Amino acid sequence: MSLLDALPSVADLAVAFPALGVGYVIFGLVGFGTVLIAAPVLVLTMPVASIVPLLALMDCAATTTNGIRLGDKVARRELVLIVPLMVLGSIAGAYLLLTIPARPMMGALGLFLIGYALYGLLGRPAIGLISRIWAVPLGFLGGMFSAMFGSGGFVYVLYLARRLHDRDAIRATQSALLSLATLTRVVIFAIAGVYSDFKLLVLALCLVPAMVLGMWIGERITLRLSREQFLRVLHVVLIGAGLTLCVRALTGG
Repeated sequence: MSLLDALPSVADLAVAFPALGVGYVIFGLVGFGTVLIAAPVLVLTMPVASIVPLLALMDCAATTTNGIRLGDKVARRELVLIVPLMVLGSIAGAYLLLTIPARPMMGALGLFLIGYALYGLLGRPAIGLISRIWAVPLGFLGGMFSAMFGSGGFVYVLYLARRLHDRDAIRATQSALLSLATLTRVVIFAIAGVYSDFKLLVLALCLVPAMVLGMWIGERITLRLSREQFLRVLHVVLIGAGLTLCVRALTGG
């Protein structure tokens, strides 16, 4: 196949470029959310079998870039605690994905996220740090939901937002966690031969400017936010994530 034959159509790029751009603005703001924002739009022109590996590849690049730039901000003590739990949760999630209906759990998770985010927006501001023991259930659940639904970043940030005061530390640690998770998925897809599809790789390259621009805009906005404003933005994104999961549960998408 020639490079010309592998180039995506103008129609595909017209849908994918803004979807990825907005998705990575959100990613630049809070450190997750690309799949939840972009996937429902990309499915209009692409098969799900291509969307998941495409976003895994791009998220791997984005999280690795963030991890390198914000490496000194990563809360390594939290990382060492969460990563093994994330791996165990991913194994459990893969098993559950093959054995139980995912739609009811997806809907329940969506409602939980909406309720939690509304409480964070409308309730009294949370004061003080939570115990590290919360890393056990939330680290495990993050891995499980990542394996089941393709996105578990919102679970990790529930924990990190109540453990770390520095918004850059939250974003950096979140990026490090997601970098490990997405790298695992990319390796699995590569072993399975998914990336032997030259058209998928060319599409990813064509969408790199959307990723870079979106992340740049999101990070510029974040620099202007106080921690309280950052948390309000985070809670709004969580409401969007919850609504997306509820819609997917109802439609089976």
